[in-house]
Amino acid sequence: MKAFPSVAHRQDLGRRGGWNFTREYVVEPELTLVFHQLYEAAFAPLRVRSMARQVLTEMEFAAQMSNGEIEKYVAWDLLGNPVGLCAMTRQLELVPWISPDYFAARYPQQWERNAVWYLNFVLAHPSQRHSGFVDQLMEVGVGELIDQRAICAYDMCAYNDDVLGLGRRLAQRFERATGATPQLVDTQNYYAVSFV
Repeated sequence: MKAFPSVAHRQDLGRRGGWNFTREYVVEPELTLVFHQLYEAAFAPLRVRSMARQVLTEMEFAAQMSNGEIEKYVAWDLLGNPVGLCAMTRQLELVPWISPDYFAARYPQQWERNAVWYLNFVLAHPSQRHSGFVDQLMEVGVGELIDQRAICAYDMCAYNDDVLGLGRRLAQRFERATGATPQLVDTQNYYAVSFV
């Protein structure tokens, strides 16, 4: 993999474990392509496993990477290769599949302080998909949220939650990395009627 140069939209967050971390506000096109390939590998199977659309188009993904209101926490290996990404925002209107009004009504104090965040997605290169790496990436990504006494919301489809057990594993990682326990706050069921 090619090492990526430092850019003006990058904030160095230091080294943790075997990785260097940065906060990216605008990701350059070449790095966006690297992350889109990783995103496709991780999320493409959900196209046929969830009734709700779970996968961003390439244009939607690129728009998130170039939008400075969506913060991207990037993990780099010691050779300078990007190996992980956590994307989140507190501009909830940028997440088309959620209702900002819900969060404003449910968490009015945090909403007033602009301290309601949405975790768009977390990606890890296959070589890094182990708890130590994901714990470090999450700890870096939510460190500021802990300081803000913020709310961090996220969603996942039933396949990821029930079949793959990602909800339970993500909750364990949040607990291990931050001491906070995620709570289920809403569900949505999709039905179909066959008239055959």
